[in-house]
Amino acid sequence: MNALLRKLGIDLPLIQAPMAGVSTPEMAAAVSNAGGLGSLGVGSVDAEATRKMIVAVRSRTDRPFNVNVFCNQPAVADAAREAAWLARLGPTFARFGANPPARLTEIYQTFLTDDAKLAVLLAERPAVVSFHFGLPSRDRIEALRAARIKLLATATSLEEGKAVAAAGLDAVVAQGYEAGGHRGVFDPAGPDDRLGTVALTRLLVKALDVPVVAAGGIMDGAGIAACLTLGAAAAQLGTAFVACPESSADAGYRAALLGPSAEHTVMTAAISGRPARCLANRFTSLGEDVRRGEVPDYPIAYDAGKALHAAAKAAGEFGYGARWAGQGAPLARSLPAAELVARLWSETQEALSRRLPG
Repeated sequence: MNALLRKLGIDLPLIQAPMAGVSTPEMAAAVSNAGGLGSLGVGSVDAEATRKMIVAVRSRTDRPFNVNVFCNQPAVADAAREAAWLARLGPTFARFGANPPARLTEIYQTFLTDDAKLAVLLAERPAVVSFHFGLPSRDRIEALRAARIKLLATATSLEEGKAVAAAGLDAVVAQGYEAGGHRGVFDPAGPDDRLGTVALTRLLVKALDVPVVAAGGIMDGAGIAACLTLGAAAAQLGTAFVACPESSADAGYRAALLGPSAEHTVMTAAISGRPARCLANRFTSLGEDVRRGEVPDYPIAYDAGKALHAAAKAAGEFGYGARWAGQGAPLARSLPAAELVARLWSETQEALSRRLPG
């Protein structure tokens, strides 16, 4: 067993990605009970909902699990930009007999300023907490460490990985450009080298003294084995678990993921205000000609995105949902989470046994 697995108290080098809005307590518990590290995504819920989700996982498992929070900079409201965005979306709302929201709001609070959520984590003490979109302040990190919580954070570049290591965290998650869901860049307005999982994992493994978890486009045991061979201590899979019955993905999402639509993913900021990879659909098409600066800040833009999806879905149109998915989406399987973990580990062992000598 490698050092990271011992530190996290898990048996298998497999972490289920948090997937806010899709992961559930049932899924996290099932993955943890199967020997991996199950995860909850609580970035889009408040402190009380976070507490209830943690309690729900604990009612189903006594194994370690991860709780993921968002560390994005607070949104900057811009009334003119938000009004222009709503006007742009207005004809699409009208197509479904609905009106856009009168105004947009910052629909959830970043962990950087959410003292109530920090208090819940310190009281409940999940085994692992992970950060996405950046790092919280030193005092928050130290408070979580003092509670004996292991800490992970996403990095999309060597610079971000070095920042995670310098902050004293227990591992860095190398998020390749192939990954589904929100791109974890610390500064979405800055340059992005768009490193793939293989290159980023190797760069971080060679440069850092902390364990590296590979993430992005990994869907089966062959992919996990490849990442372990690159020097990763574990692999994190998200899209692979979306079709599990324990996920909260709706019927349209599942159908798209398990059909021909899975062959096409795009990176877009139009849905939420930050770059995110999802299955190509009507919403991503709408955002194809959007220029940087036109979309409101994250998560203010998500207020409009969620409202449009709700209006379209009510009319029987599922093409405006945030169907987050990585580039490996065509390899998705609809299996119970525990069965999928067992299958993934069996495939990993088989792949590793076929490695060429030397």
